[in-house]
Amino acid sequence: MEIRKILALRGPNIWSRHPVLEAWVDLKDLKDRSSASIPGFNDRLMAWLPTLVEHRCSVGERGGFFARLRDGTYPAHILEHVTIELQNLAGTPVGYGRARETVEEGVYRVVVRYRDERLARACLLSARELVLAAIYDKPYDVTQEVRKLRELADRVCLGPSTAAIVAAADARGIPVRRLNEGSLVQLGQGAKLRRIWTAETDRTSAVAESIAQDKELTKNLLRAGGIPVPEGRVVSDATDAWQAAEEIGVPVVIKPRDGNHARGVFAGLTSEAQVRAAFGVASHEGSGVIVEKFAEGAEHRLLVVGGKLVAAARGEIASIVGDGRQTVAQLVDEQINSDPRRGSYESCPLCRITLKDESTLMQLERQGCRPESVPAAGASVVVQYSDNLAIDVTDEVHPSIAAHAALAAQIVGLDVAGLDVVANDISQRLEDQGGVVVEVNAGPGLAMHLAPSVGTPRPVGEAIVDTLFPPGENGRIPIVCVTGTNGKTTVTRLVAHILRSAGRVVGMTSSDGIDVSGRTIESGDCAGPRSARKVLLNPQVEAAVFEAARGGILREGLGFDRCDVAVVTNIGQADHLGLHNVNTVDDMFTVKRSPVDVVLPTGYAVLNAGDPLVAKMAPLCAGSVIFFGLDGTDPILQQHRAEGKRAVFVREGQLILCEGPSETALISMNEIPITHSGRASFQVENALAAAAAAWALGLSQEAIRTGLETFHADRQDDPLPIQRRAPWRSHPGDRRLPQYLGAGCSRVRAGPSPPSEAHRGLFGR
Repeated sequence: MEIRKILALRGPNIWSRHPVLEAWVDLKDLKDRSSASIPGFNDRLMAWLPTLVEHRCSVGERGGFFARLRDGTYPAHILEHVTIELQNLAGTPVGYGRARETVEEGVYRVVVRYRDERLARACLLSARELVLAAIYDKPYDVTQEVRKLRELADRVCLGPSTAAIVAAADARGIPVRRLNEGSLVQLGQGAKLRRIWTAETDRTSAVAESIAQDKELTKNLLRAGGIPVPEGRVVSDATDAWQAAEEIGVPVVIKPRDGNHARGVFAGLTSEAQVRAAFGVASHEGSGVIVEKFAEGAEHRLLVVGGKLVAAARGEIASIVGDGRQTVAQLVDEQINSDPRRGSYESCPLCRITLKDESTLMQLERQGCRPESVPAAGASVVVQYSDNLAIDVTDEVHPSIAAHAALAAQIVGLDVAGLDVVANDISQRLEDQGGVVVEVNAGPGLAMHLAPSVGTPRPVGEAIVDTLFPPGENGRIPIVCVTGTNGKTTVTRLVAHILRSAGRVVGMTSSDGIDVSGRTIESGDCAGPRSARKVLLNPQVEAAVFEAARGGILREGLGFDRCDVAVVTNIGQADHLGLHNVNTVDDMFTVKRSPVDVVLPTGYAVLNAGDPLVAKMAPLCAGSVIFFGLDGTDPILQQHRAEGKRAVFVREGQLILCEGPSETALISMNEIPITHSGRASFQVENALAAAAAAWALGLSQEAIRTGLETFHADRQDDPLPIQRRAPWRSHPGDRRLPQYLGAGCSRVRAGPSPPSEAHRGLFGR
């Protein structure tokens, strides 16, 4: 079983609206072997991956795939399901897959949806090894392999905070794009894009983040704002630390001035030895050390987003009870780490306790214990004074504390802030109980609010997205996608020109290059998804027009998730058949329908009524349809109009816009330069398609008319009128030449000088 190549279709594609891997798999000697014909195969596979019972497969019910195995199915189909299940077990649930034979016997295209491309590739390769081991009755450690895939997922997939924001954006229909291998994510497109990095946004200033990192500066600013903070100061050495502790009174807390993740933080210190030891550790975790008064009470994390308190969680003390037999380390594993919610992966809501950090070891020492100590039966030992902040208390927060939290975030300057508050009772005023705000953090973790061990999960991802995109905004710019066999580039350029004439900053991709606001960004064939994605990164772009060629769709899918307008110029007899397993016009139909499949419900498909295959795409569109055609009496156009819908056609030399029985003569063909007064029928169709697309975008008739009148295509898109064996003429608008070679010459360049001998021979024939 050889995997010849793997294509990552990162946008909507011929298989799905979601990203998929498409693996070309040569079954070789296994091409005639079914699962039912291999002794013991089904039993081995079902024992190794019992969760495959959840796969409904084509049977449509739980256990459906197992039924297919027993009936006998081919290895490519099995590879599909195993790859999907390994992704599920790795923590990235997916369900879609396909396996289809190519024209080459024994070679299949195995397609699986993915959430992270790197993980999906690893799962595909692991699935191949697992299937082969089951076929040939070789040993295979499934548990170990799944563990490795889980570890990979933990390294490469988005963490819980970023994933929550991404999920909230996706639920609102906001486009999402990961920009690097870390947590930098773009929400929205072009001029409406925003960016996040975990729980930081592009509104999180570097100044505010720097203030939050300096805990002493933060305390001084909060104190000036009337917010209760602990007494304390920065110290220079261990002796100064003990002197500060004596000044403010023990117990005290020692922590780095600019540390994070609670590293180097020691609480409840009462002796000089403890203070000196803690100083030694804390001094290595930051650029300075703070000694401050220890506040009695539980630690709380309050999350402020956009100036409002949106969630609060309380920490809990992690402790064990001795039995007189087991060591502290053994009791921690048995009584604490055995909780299934604890783990080393980011997706785990609670962390495992390792008994390795200095703070935990010091906490044990203060109680006369070490990890190897055996506590007496019934003796309680505190392992960590503040364990996971995992108990939701959002509804208990006193209004004055919520106000303090919002003010603290404002003072520091953070749009998203996590406040550490120590209080005995979060439902009472801080001032009445000696409670304090200990820290204000930029980029706070969201996991404790998303999956608390006790209480209600809070929609914190939604709160962050709502601050970036107010209700009613989806971060989308208008996108027009143009595909077909001929005329794509001309229609693309013409639609972009109409939009520019209407005052929009337009990003355009075509087989000529990438153009933004009339400036060439990149030359060459840029009619693929990578070019489209580049345009959507540009914060200047207010509208985008993309040419989508067959090759790009097959290699990587589309360069966007949804579009407002999908234009299909024609398919006809198609071209380039026999490549990439596209062998018939029906195969080409499957490719060219891709943009129509992802038209937004508020959008339009602009379809050529004169091309039967294109007209068949109308039911595939989730939005509305505008048909265009040279003949206004075309039965498809007539039926469409009878249903009260839009159409664009030519009558008596006029471009007609109609909606049901209502008609508007927009412009004469004589006023549209590229049509050569209507004699170049293929250019007339291009003008109709472009006018329909502009109409679908809601542009005014005047804007559409102006764009059509002022568009002068270069000769690559507007070939010279040529009469067979006629003398060479350089003027493309010469009306003495009635005959045109048509769309077949749309790629021929012509200039003002006579053609070469090679061109004379071509045209002479």
